[in-house]
Amino acid sequence: MILAWIGAALIGLSLGLLGSGGSILTVPVLVYLVGEPEKLAITESLAIVGLISLFGALPYARRRQITWARVAAFGLPGILGTATGSVLSAHLSGGTQLLIFAVVMLLAATLMVHLPPAPGRRPHPAWLTALEGAGVGVLTGVVGVGGGFLIVPALVLLGGLPMSLAVGTSLSIITLNSAAGFLHHLHQGSPALHWPLIALFAVIGVVGTRVGDRIGRRLPQLTLRRSFAAFLIVMGLYVLGTTAPRVLHPAVDSRAH
Repeated sequence: MILAWIGAALIGLSLGLLGSGGSILTVPVLVYLVGEPEKLAITESLAIVGLISLFGALPYARRRQITWARVAAFGLPGILGTATGSVLSAHLSGGTQLLIFAVVMLLAATLMVHLPPAPGRRPHPAWLTALEGAGVGVLTGVVGVGGGFLIVPALVLLGGLPMSLAVGTSLSIITLNSAAGFLHHLHQGSPALHWPLIALFAVIGVVGTRVGDRIGRRLPQLTLRRSFAAFLIVMGLYVLGTTAPRVLHPAVDSRAH
């Protein structure tokens, strides 16, 4: 269980260090270190990510570094997308969801190696922002990630926000999407959740976020992003390698058990 606690701390640290990407560790930590079934891990991940993002957004709200108009423009379509993704997830096996998750990890690693983009001169059309929000919402509903690694660049490029506003706005959107996804998964009859585990991960994650935020101010962001990207590639390939055979050859996997 100590390894699981370390994993929870890494989730918070990465969120604090990078402003995104931490939630993508939650499902692998729950599956491989805690031993949770895939579908249960995705539902619990939504609760954990939502709580960490909520507490992470509070300091930005106090400093008035959240653009609420962008939260509405990006987040409301995201809630609809999350509902759609949650419905889709009911028709996917846990292995298939984990396989999609591995691809998402590799995509996140690709985005992490780039420097944060410069803000656009003017916001892009509202429909484009809404479409991006809905797409991230579908991803949240299907595989249980907050999508900060997609939301932050979208807010900067499509919304024209500086990074100082994009991070707090992103955390608010992640909170909304995660809450919507969690409620939809519960409505669909999710297995019995381990609430003490969710609370423990959330508390450790929130503390890790604060520590990571302080450390991140002293370290080069590009170095941090490249290091985290390398870690995501290793994890993504591991999840892909262990999950793909079960999904592609289910009969062989069932005979092995």
